[in-house]
Amino acid sequence: MKNIKALLFDLDGTLIDSEYFHYECWNEILEEYNVRLTYPDWLKNYAGIPLPVNAKNLLEKYAIDASLPEVVKRREALTLERLKTKDVNLMPFALEVIRFFHEQELILAIVTSSPREDVEAIFERNGLSKYFKMIITRSEVVNNKPDPESYNKCCELLSLPKENCIVFEDTINGVKAAKAAGIRCFAIQSNTEQHEALQIADKLFPDLKEAKNYLLSDQFVA
Repeated sequence: MKNIKALLFDLDGTLIDSEYFHYECWNEILEEYNVRLTYPDWLKNYAGIPLPVNAKNLLEKYAIDASLPEVVKRREALTLERLKTKDVNLMPFALEVIRFFHEQELILAIVTSSPREDVEAIFERNGLSKYFKMIITRSEVVNNKPDPESYNKCCELLSLPKENCIVFEDTINGVKAAKAAGIRCFAIQSNTEQHEALQIADKLFPDLKEAKNYLLSDQFVA
């Protein structure tokens, strides 16, 4: 398969190490209701799930007497405030891989369940935006992952057949979205406890560098 023209990247947990950041933001909200998540609980039950869905699940699970729209609004405001003042680290080998494929003149795109304001704040601090031709966020779609709408929209706007694209995701919802859109998907996940659930991906790698090496060795883009 040597006809790859575009790489579509999830953002949180795939390119940026943001899960602990989001975990801390939620606990800052939840502590007002005497609730505190553990990080393993976050990774198992909430990572990779859109904020409004997590908010609904948390309010129901802990019987929190609060308005869902208000909690979502507060959480979004807190996230944006923190992103403007706090750096979020890149995942291992992310910049190396992005730069390499950009130099190979592949089209790079972001497809994320985060709102556009958050993505813009992150990119303003780490300078990644120059590498990406297209950014699809939660703000541009009606249905979030695992619905395929965001990946369908990205391919449509890029005017590329799906067989010319590969998706990189780190969570089951992201992989489901890519597969439902009919796009080849590579799961990137260092946490081996999540590997069984991610077997629905076309390939599974512990980091982006190994995925890059596989692409090159298999002559996908070389």
